[in-house]
Amino acid sequence: MSGGGTQNSLRKALGAIKDTTTVSLAKVNSDYKELDIAIVKATNHYERPAREKNIRAIFAAISATRPRADVAYCIHALARRLSRTHNWAVALKTLIVIHRALREVDPTFHEELINYGRSRNHMLNMSHFKDDSSPNAWDYSAWVRTYALFLEERLECFRVLKYDIEMDRPRTKDLDTAELLEQLPALQQLLFRVLGCLPQGAAVHNFVIRFALSMVASESIKIYQAISDGTVNLVDKFFEMQRPDALKALDIYRRSGQQAERLSEFYEVCKSLDVGRGERFIKIEQPPASFLQAMEEYVREAPRSSAVRKDQADKPKEVLAIEYKKTPEEQEKRSPSPPPPEPEKVEKVEEPIVEPPDLLGLNDPVPVASELDEKNALALAIVPVGWRTR
Repeated sequence: MSGGGTQNSLRKALGAIKDTTTVSLAKVNSDYKELDIAIVKATNHYERPAREKNIRAIFAAISATRPRADVAYCIHALARRLSRTHNWAVALKTLIVIHRALREVDPTFHEELINYGRSRNHMLNMSHFKDDSSPNAWDYSAWVRTYALFLEERLECFRVLKYDIEMDRPRTKDLDTAELLEQLPALQQLLFRVLGCLPQGAAVHNFVIRFALSMVASESIKIYQAISDGTVNLVDKFFEMQRPDALKALDIYRRSGQQAERLSEFYEVCKSLDVGRGERFIKIEQPPASFLQAMEEYVREAPRSSAVRKDQADKPKEVLAIEYKKTPEEQEKRSPSPPPPEPEKVEKVEEPIVEPPDLLGLNDPVPVASELDEKNALALAIVPVGWRTR
């Protein structure tokens, strides 16, 4: 154990030396030396949260009032810090800077971060990150990867919602069906990443990890509130939905119930770790099982949105008549000529024959075929115009 402790102390000392060297180089070579120094100091190897003055210096460089080139440089510097380090403390503190910027800086930073990810490999992709310097560092690395996934999903949620769930008021209670079916899955996926942020092993007792976890836990309250408001809105519209939308809504409703149960467990663990002091964790209530059964029964009998169009599509004669209208000459060639009149039958006077009433109309005179073709062709040429514009 003493050998492992000595090795760990040596790594920390080397990390401190590296930070000092980086700061010295920034003072000499960088055009953004003040910003570079603030980034290095805010994300150094020391296992404690960054000083607030360094955080504020970074936030000043990425505000909406600064040139976009300055913001782009800051994002690039943070991304470079993440990609080059193998130290869990440096990686975690860099992620904390990004997280706090998303919470405290204007939305233009979100947009710049998304654009940076589109032009390059996403800076928050840390699936291969690991610090194997000690058994504890291994547990810390696992939590760093989970935390990065949460931040990545947070950006994706902003892209879908067009606003930040922490900085702005949730709007899900006022959305229409199409918007709900798009936004609620994004919020539920973000809550899924929240639930994955519970620390394991040595990470449970790490102070810096608990600091980051407290921000995640506080945001989960607004995320769940937005999901709850949206689910109530969705339920109000549910029994008027066509079957495809109703199926999606039912999946959302089911997942909402499952996540509510897991979120209750998440809050209990946070309380036991003394995480989120001062936060009033909301009480999670499960929806009644009877209502879920009613929704499932409705889905089985819900109307299909494409039923009318399918019936119309099953009439090939009408489609052919719409696409191709015969000329009068072709109609005359194709339709048989009417039989010649028989004058002798008309002039001959016979005794009237009493027949039973023709209830089925079998004895009605047969209209001329060419007249029927012409009428049908004209009718079919008119009807589909309205059908197509529906």
